[in-house]
Amino acid sequence: MQHLHMCLLCLIALAILSYFVHQKPSWVTDYKGKVVSTNEAQPWRSRSPLYIVVVCCGQRVQETLVMIKSAILFNYDEEYLKFVIFTEDGKGEEFKEKLTDWRDIKPFTFDFEILPLKFPSGNEVEWKNLFKPCAAQRLFLPSLLTNVDSLLYVDTDILFLSPISDIWRFFKKFNETQMSALTPEHENENIGWYNRFARHPFYGRLGVNSGVMLMNLTRMREMKWEQHILSIHKEYKLRIIWGDQDIINILFYYHPDKLYIMPCEYNYRPDHCMYMSICNMTHAGVKVIHGNRGYFHSDRQPLFKSIYEAMENYQLGSNANTDFLVPLHAALSIPSVNDSSCGKISNDVLKVANTVIGNRYRDV
Repeated sequence: MQHLHMCLLCLIALAILSYFVHQKPSWVTDYKGKVVSTNEAQPWRSRSPLYIVVVCCGQRVQETLVMIKSAILFNYDEEYLKFVIFTEDGKGEEFKEKLTDWRDIKPFTFDFEILPLKFPSGNEVEWKNLFKPCAAQRLFLPSLLTNVDSLLYVDTDILFLSPISDIWRFFKKFNETQMSALTPEHENENIGWYNRFARHPFYGRLGVNSGVMLMNLTRMREMKWEQHILSIHKEYKLRIIWGDQDIINILFYYHPDKLYIMPCEYNYRPDHCMYMSICNMTHAGVKVIHGNRGYFHSDRQPLFKSIYEAMENYQLGSNANTDFLVPLHAALSIPSVNDSSCGKISNDVLKVANTVIGNRYRDV
């Protein structure tokens, strides 16, 4: 009888041990060492992600990572960000290694997904090499991300100087027909490209720039976006210069009711300041800066390079005030920046950062 009792106790002990081995713990330790429940540690389970999509080919991995870092740095609302990166073979591991490290540093605030390129069958090479390598991938997002309702697409040469939630609010301003938001290509007819040189239709008076693009994929699928894209490419491919951006301009020329126009501070480019200041910004300053045509890596307008280098040098997780904002102030104060045409907007560049970063650390 005693032997039977001992066997029964052993079976109970094994059952308890098996439970703890195979059951997932309902708690984790956060990055500060505090023990929290999994529901608390993973708040995105109850929140919809804000999707940021980018396409990276060629020598643009580092530029893309700096863009992602800027989005994470300015995410002071702690929205759940989901980065979707379309890239060519051989680059996925480089992204995965760095983004996994950053996710450990900034847990519970962002996630990422790396996807292969995919273009219409039978015409992959032509689409891949339309204008910049792979840039046309964004034209096919409605069919590639079928479970996503809305997203923000950005070029690799973009830096966020404000929270993602700021630009995301434009989705709520869409009327019942609008499915995308873009900024004007130019603000002045005297230096506009489309109104002077385009050999195809374009949106409005001066066209739109496609480097920063809010996309409601659900509405795009409903209007059969990709069928329109293929038809436009077939008809106009010998007359377009700027690839996917020209195709987008042609589409919204025929469907202007489907486009919402954002102010220029959400896609601020060298063209806005290199000759004269033509972006009439609100009091809030520059929100998203676009170093197109290589301006992040050139001394032609050193303001753009200074901002990029300050963001590139910042180590995510360190003190954003002393390690990003203070060096950025110093870089924008040197004579070569101050004396340049675009240097005159330095204060507009710093407005959001001073508020979001400077005030936060002053309150600590």
